[in-house]
Amino acid sequence: MNPIRRPFRYSYYNATLYLIGINVLVFILSYFRPALTSFLGISPGGFFIAHRFWQPVTYMFTHGSIMHILFNMLTLLFFGTPTEKAIGTKEFLLMYFLCGILIGLLSVTALYFLARYNVFFYYYNLIGASGAIYTLLLVYAVIFPKAKIFIWGILPVPAPLLIVIYFVIELVSQFSSVSNTAHYAHLLGLLLGWLYLVIRMGIHPVKVWIEAYRRR
Repeated sequence: MNPIRRPFRYSYYNATLYLIGINVLVFILSYFRPALTSFLGISPGGFFIAHRFWQPVTYMFTHGSIMHILFNMLTLLFFGTPTEKAIGTKEFLLMYFLCGILIGLLSVTALYFLARYNVFFYYYNLIGASGAIYTLLLVYAVIFPKAKIFIWGILPVPAPLLIVIYFVIELVSQFSSVSNTAHYAHLLGLLLGWLYLVIRMGIHPVKVWIEAYRRR
């Protein structure tokens, strides 16, 4: 058996709730100690110059506002719980942390090279679980291809279609938006989630979606 695809023995410990708890705790601590945001978030100056090598992990637990953490934690709760139950806690945590850490490392490396042309990027601080959340959304849409997500609680959208919509929105926003949202991290989350499914789990998302909606 390919060692990369060797499955874990199934176990379920509801790690999703623990992840949410840690995120909330860090947010509360950061509220009283704002300096924690730059200390735990990932930036070229912090990672490459100050050698804060924990940042590719800790940035995922750091959020800048109530709405930021609320959206991410609600998404983690609603999509993380069924996904974790389906693939097991160990697989879920490997997927979440591996893709999240890689998103951080790829992002901070790109920012480091951009900083050669604009010193501002040395201090750009990436925070939030959004990249790993986008990975989770993709994996959920592949494991539950017939699931419907209700937008605004009203409009039902098939999970695979929602992923396509998110991809288009993030791609367009990356080149047109002037907000501080790290759209590139969201795109990396989708890309790495795709690669994780193909390489680690041997699942091809498009094939799963086509099979799920093929008329019989």
